[in-house]
Amino acid sequence: MQIKDKKVKIWVLVLLFRAKSYICDKANLTMVKYGFLIFCLVVATLMTSCITNKDVVYLQDKGTVLNDSLQIQALAKPYRVQVNDILQINVKALDEELVAIFNPTSNSSNNEGRGSEQALYFKGFTVDLHGNIKFPILGELNVLGYTVEEIEAMVKKELLAQYFKETAQLFVTVKLAGLKYTTLGEMKAGNHVIYRDRVNILEAIANAGDIKVTGDRRDVMIIRQYPQGQKIHHIDLTDKNAMASEFYYIQPNDIIMVKPLKRKALGGGQTAVQNLTTLVSVFSILVSTYFIIRSL
Repeated sequence: MQIKDKKVKIWVLVLLFRAKSYICDKANLTMVKYGFLIFCLVVATLMTSCITNKDVVYLQDKGTVLNDSLQIQALAKPYRVQVNDILQINVKALDEELVAIFNPTSNSSNNEGRGSEQALYFKGFTVDLHGNIKFPILGELNVLGYTVEEIEAMVKKELLAQYFKETAQLFVTVKLAGLKYTTLGEMKAGNHVIYRDRVNILEAIANAGDIKVTGDRRDVMIIRQYPQGQKIHHIDLTDKNAMASEFYYIQPNDIIMVKPLKRKALGGGQTAVQNLTTLVSVFSILVSTYFIIRSL
């Protein structure tokens, strides 16, 4: 880093020496004035294109929070099952042999380890295009738009009506096969899975490797799937009030998209030092080109 700084200083001294001899020629004084004006404009543009702390710090207090400690209310609505979701349904009773047919993922977990995502894809219950799952004995059950708690009650009710007696002491649990989401834009792109029931957007971004410095945290887009189709929502992660947003907690199959800052689109550096280095390099090329042409 010190060697690079010395090179920059040497370039600046060379440029100043050449500029001094050039300015001494009165015929070039007018051109120098215009060149200096353009140089100042370029400097001002590059300096204002630096990325500041306000662009990268999460959950800042922007004067919209009344108290020092912001009380966050759980605004996240219960997730309702969508098409292509994979459900893990476990049925337990006093007689384990009677419920073995209903638990294919439990039977294979000993061999495949922890019920991996691949195992759940083949052994779990996938919601088809009509919103149905095919469950042993019961046949097709429509679960589209239901919460996991409602599906638990539905399965237990049908099993007691068609297969078990009340004395079987039936216990049914339904879970989604992990919380799957996708990240795009100014962060590590890919598909991710978190095996938890509730995940906020900051945890999801951290799990994906965080947003790049050049990412726009003020306007993070969330593409969410609904029975009627997909909708795009926006959230400002630099504002502390983002924690009170109904989109603070992500849902399965969400797509998190981060746009680049306008500074990146303009080609500016991330810091003032980078901008200054770029400016010196460009200016040195222009001056060297001019003197070469002038000497011809």
